[in-house]
Amino acid sequence: MNAPAHTLRAGDLALELGPRPLLMGIVNASPDSFSDGGLHAGLDAQLGLAAELLAAGADILDIGGESASTGRPPVAVEEEIERVAPLIERVTGELGALVSVDTYKPAVARAAIAAGARIVNDVSGLRDEGLAEVCASSGAALVVMHTRATPRERLQDPDLYDDVTGEVLAFLGERIEIALARGVSREQLIVDPGPDFAKTPAQTIRLLGEIERLHELDRPLLMAVSRKDFIGALTGRAPRERLAGTLAALAHGVEHGAHIFRVHDVAAAADFLAVRAALAGELEPSRDLALGEEIRYDRLEPGAARASAPPARR
Repeated sequence: MNAPAHTLRAGDLALELGPRPLLMGIVNASPDSFSDGGLHAGLDAQLGLAAELLAAGADILDIGGESASTGRPPVAVEEEIERVAPLIERVTGELGALVSVDTYKPAVARAAIAAGARIVNDVSGLRDEGLAEVCASSGAALVVMHTRATPRERLQDPDLYDDVTGEVLAFLGERIEIALARGVSREQLIVDPGPDFAKTPAQTIRLLGEIERLHELDRPLLMAVSRKDFIGALTGRAPRERLAGTLAALAHGVEHGAHIFRVHDVAAAADFLAVRAALAGELEPSRDLALGEEIRYDRLEPGAARASAPPARR
């Protein structure tokens, strides 16, 4: 299906969602992310990653200073602000990026918005309603995600839901009403089903299999499926080896009308979407489309072919 058309208000921007999927690249400013913690330590390295993701095709950058990894205490508000605010200021000022801040703390959201963020990505399920007030007063867009767990709590109960999709719909509908009551406009809201959050792999798979039902909420749909546990459970692969599974989940989301995809591997996701759009007739190639000579072949260094070739059979 085509993604339903929506206007998203994000600060001083009005984004028209629906004509094509948007990619939200992930920039972790926390040292304990489940898949890339510590790989980009320091402000300059994180700014470099942001630039790479934009060049690869990211439409939005999601910057977070506290990992959702479980079993660790929350990061202090002051430390989280210290991690994200200077980075957001440079990413928006030097790179001109549209930035989302991944936080559930109103004080962090307020500081991030002051630094230039236009979207607040709340993975707590609006546990602190003050976050809605921050978005209402600033005009920032708000991602409302489903979860029954407290931040950084691992909740895996195969009997928790009789109907996981019905539970998600009811929860998100309730949270939307809370946000509206706090002054957020409907056009500022995005919904996220929360894959893996307070869900077993089987529950997440069931939910994503019925993801089209979330359009009943009449808001843009964010799918954060990159490298998730349910993919690892299905494939038996560690986080950084889950690209193929992530792209399969991305394909499913596109087919069922999702609007935004939060991904680590932006270049691969952008390539996937480009080829898919061309083959589906959504992207008309120019008559003179041709393969450049510089990428016609892999150029191997002398001796590399011999080094990588399998041993000859006797």
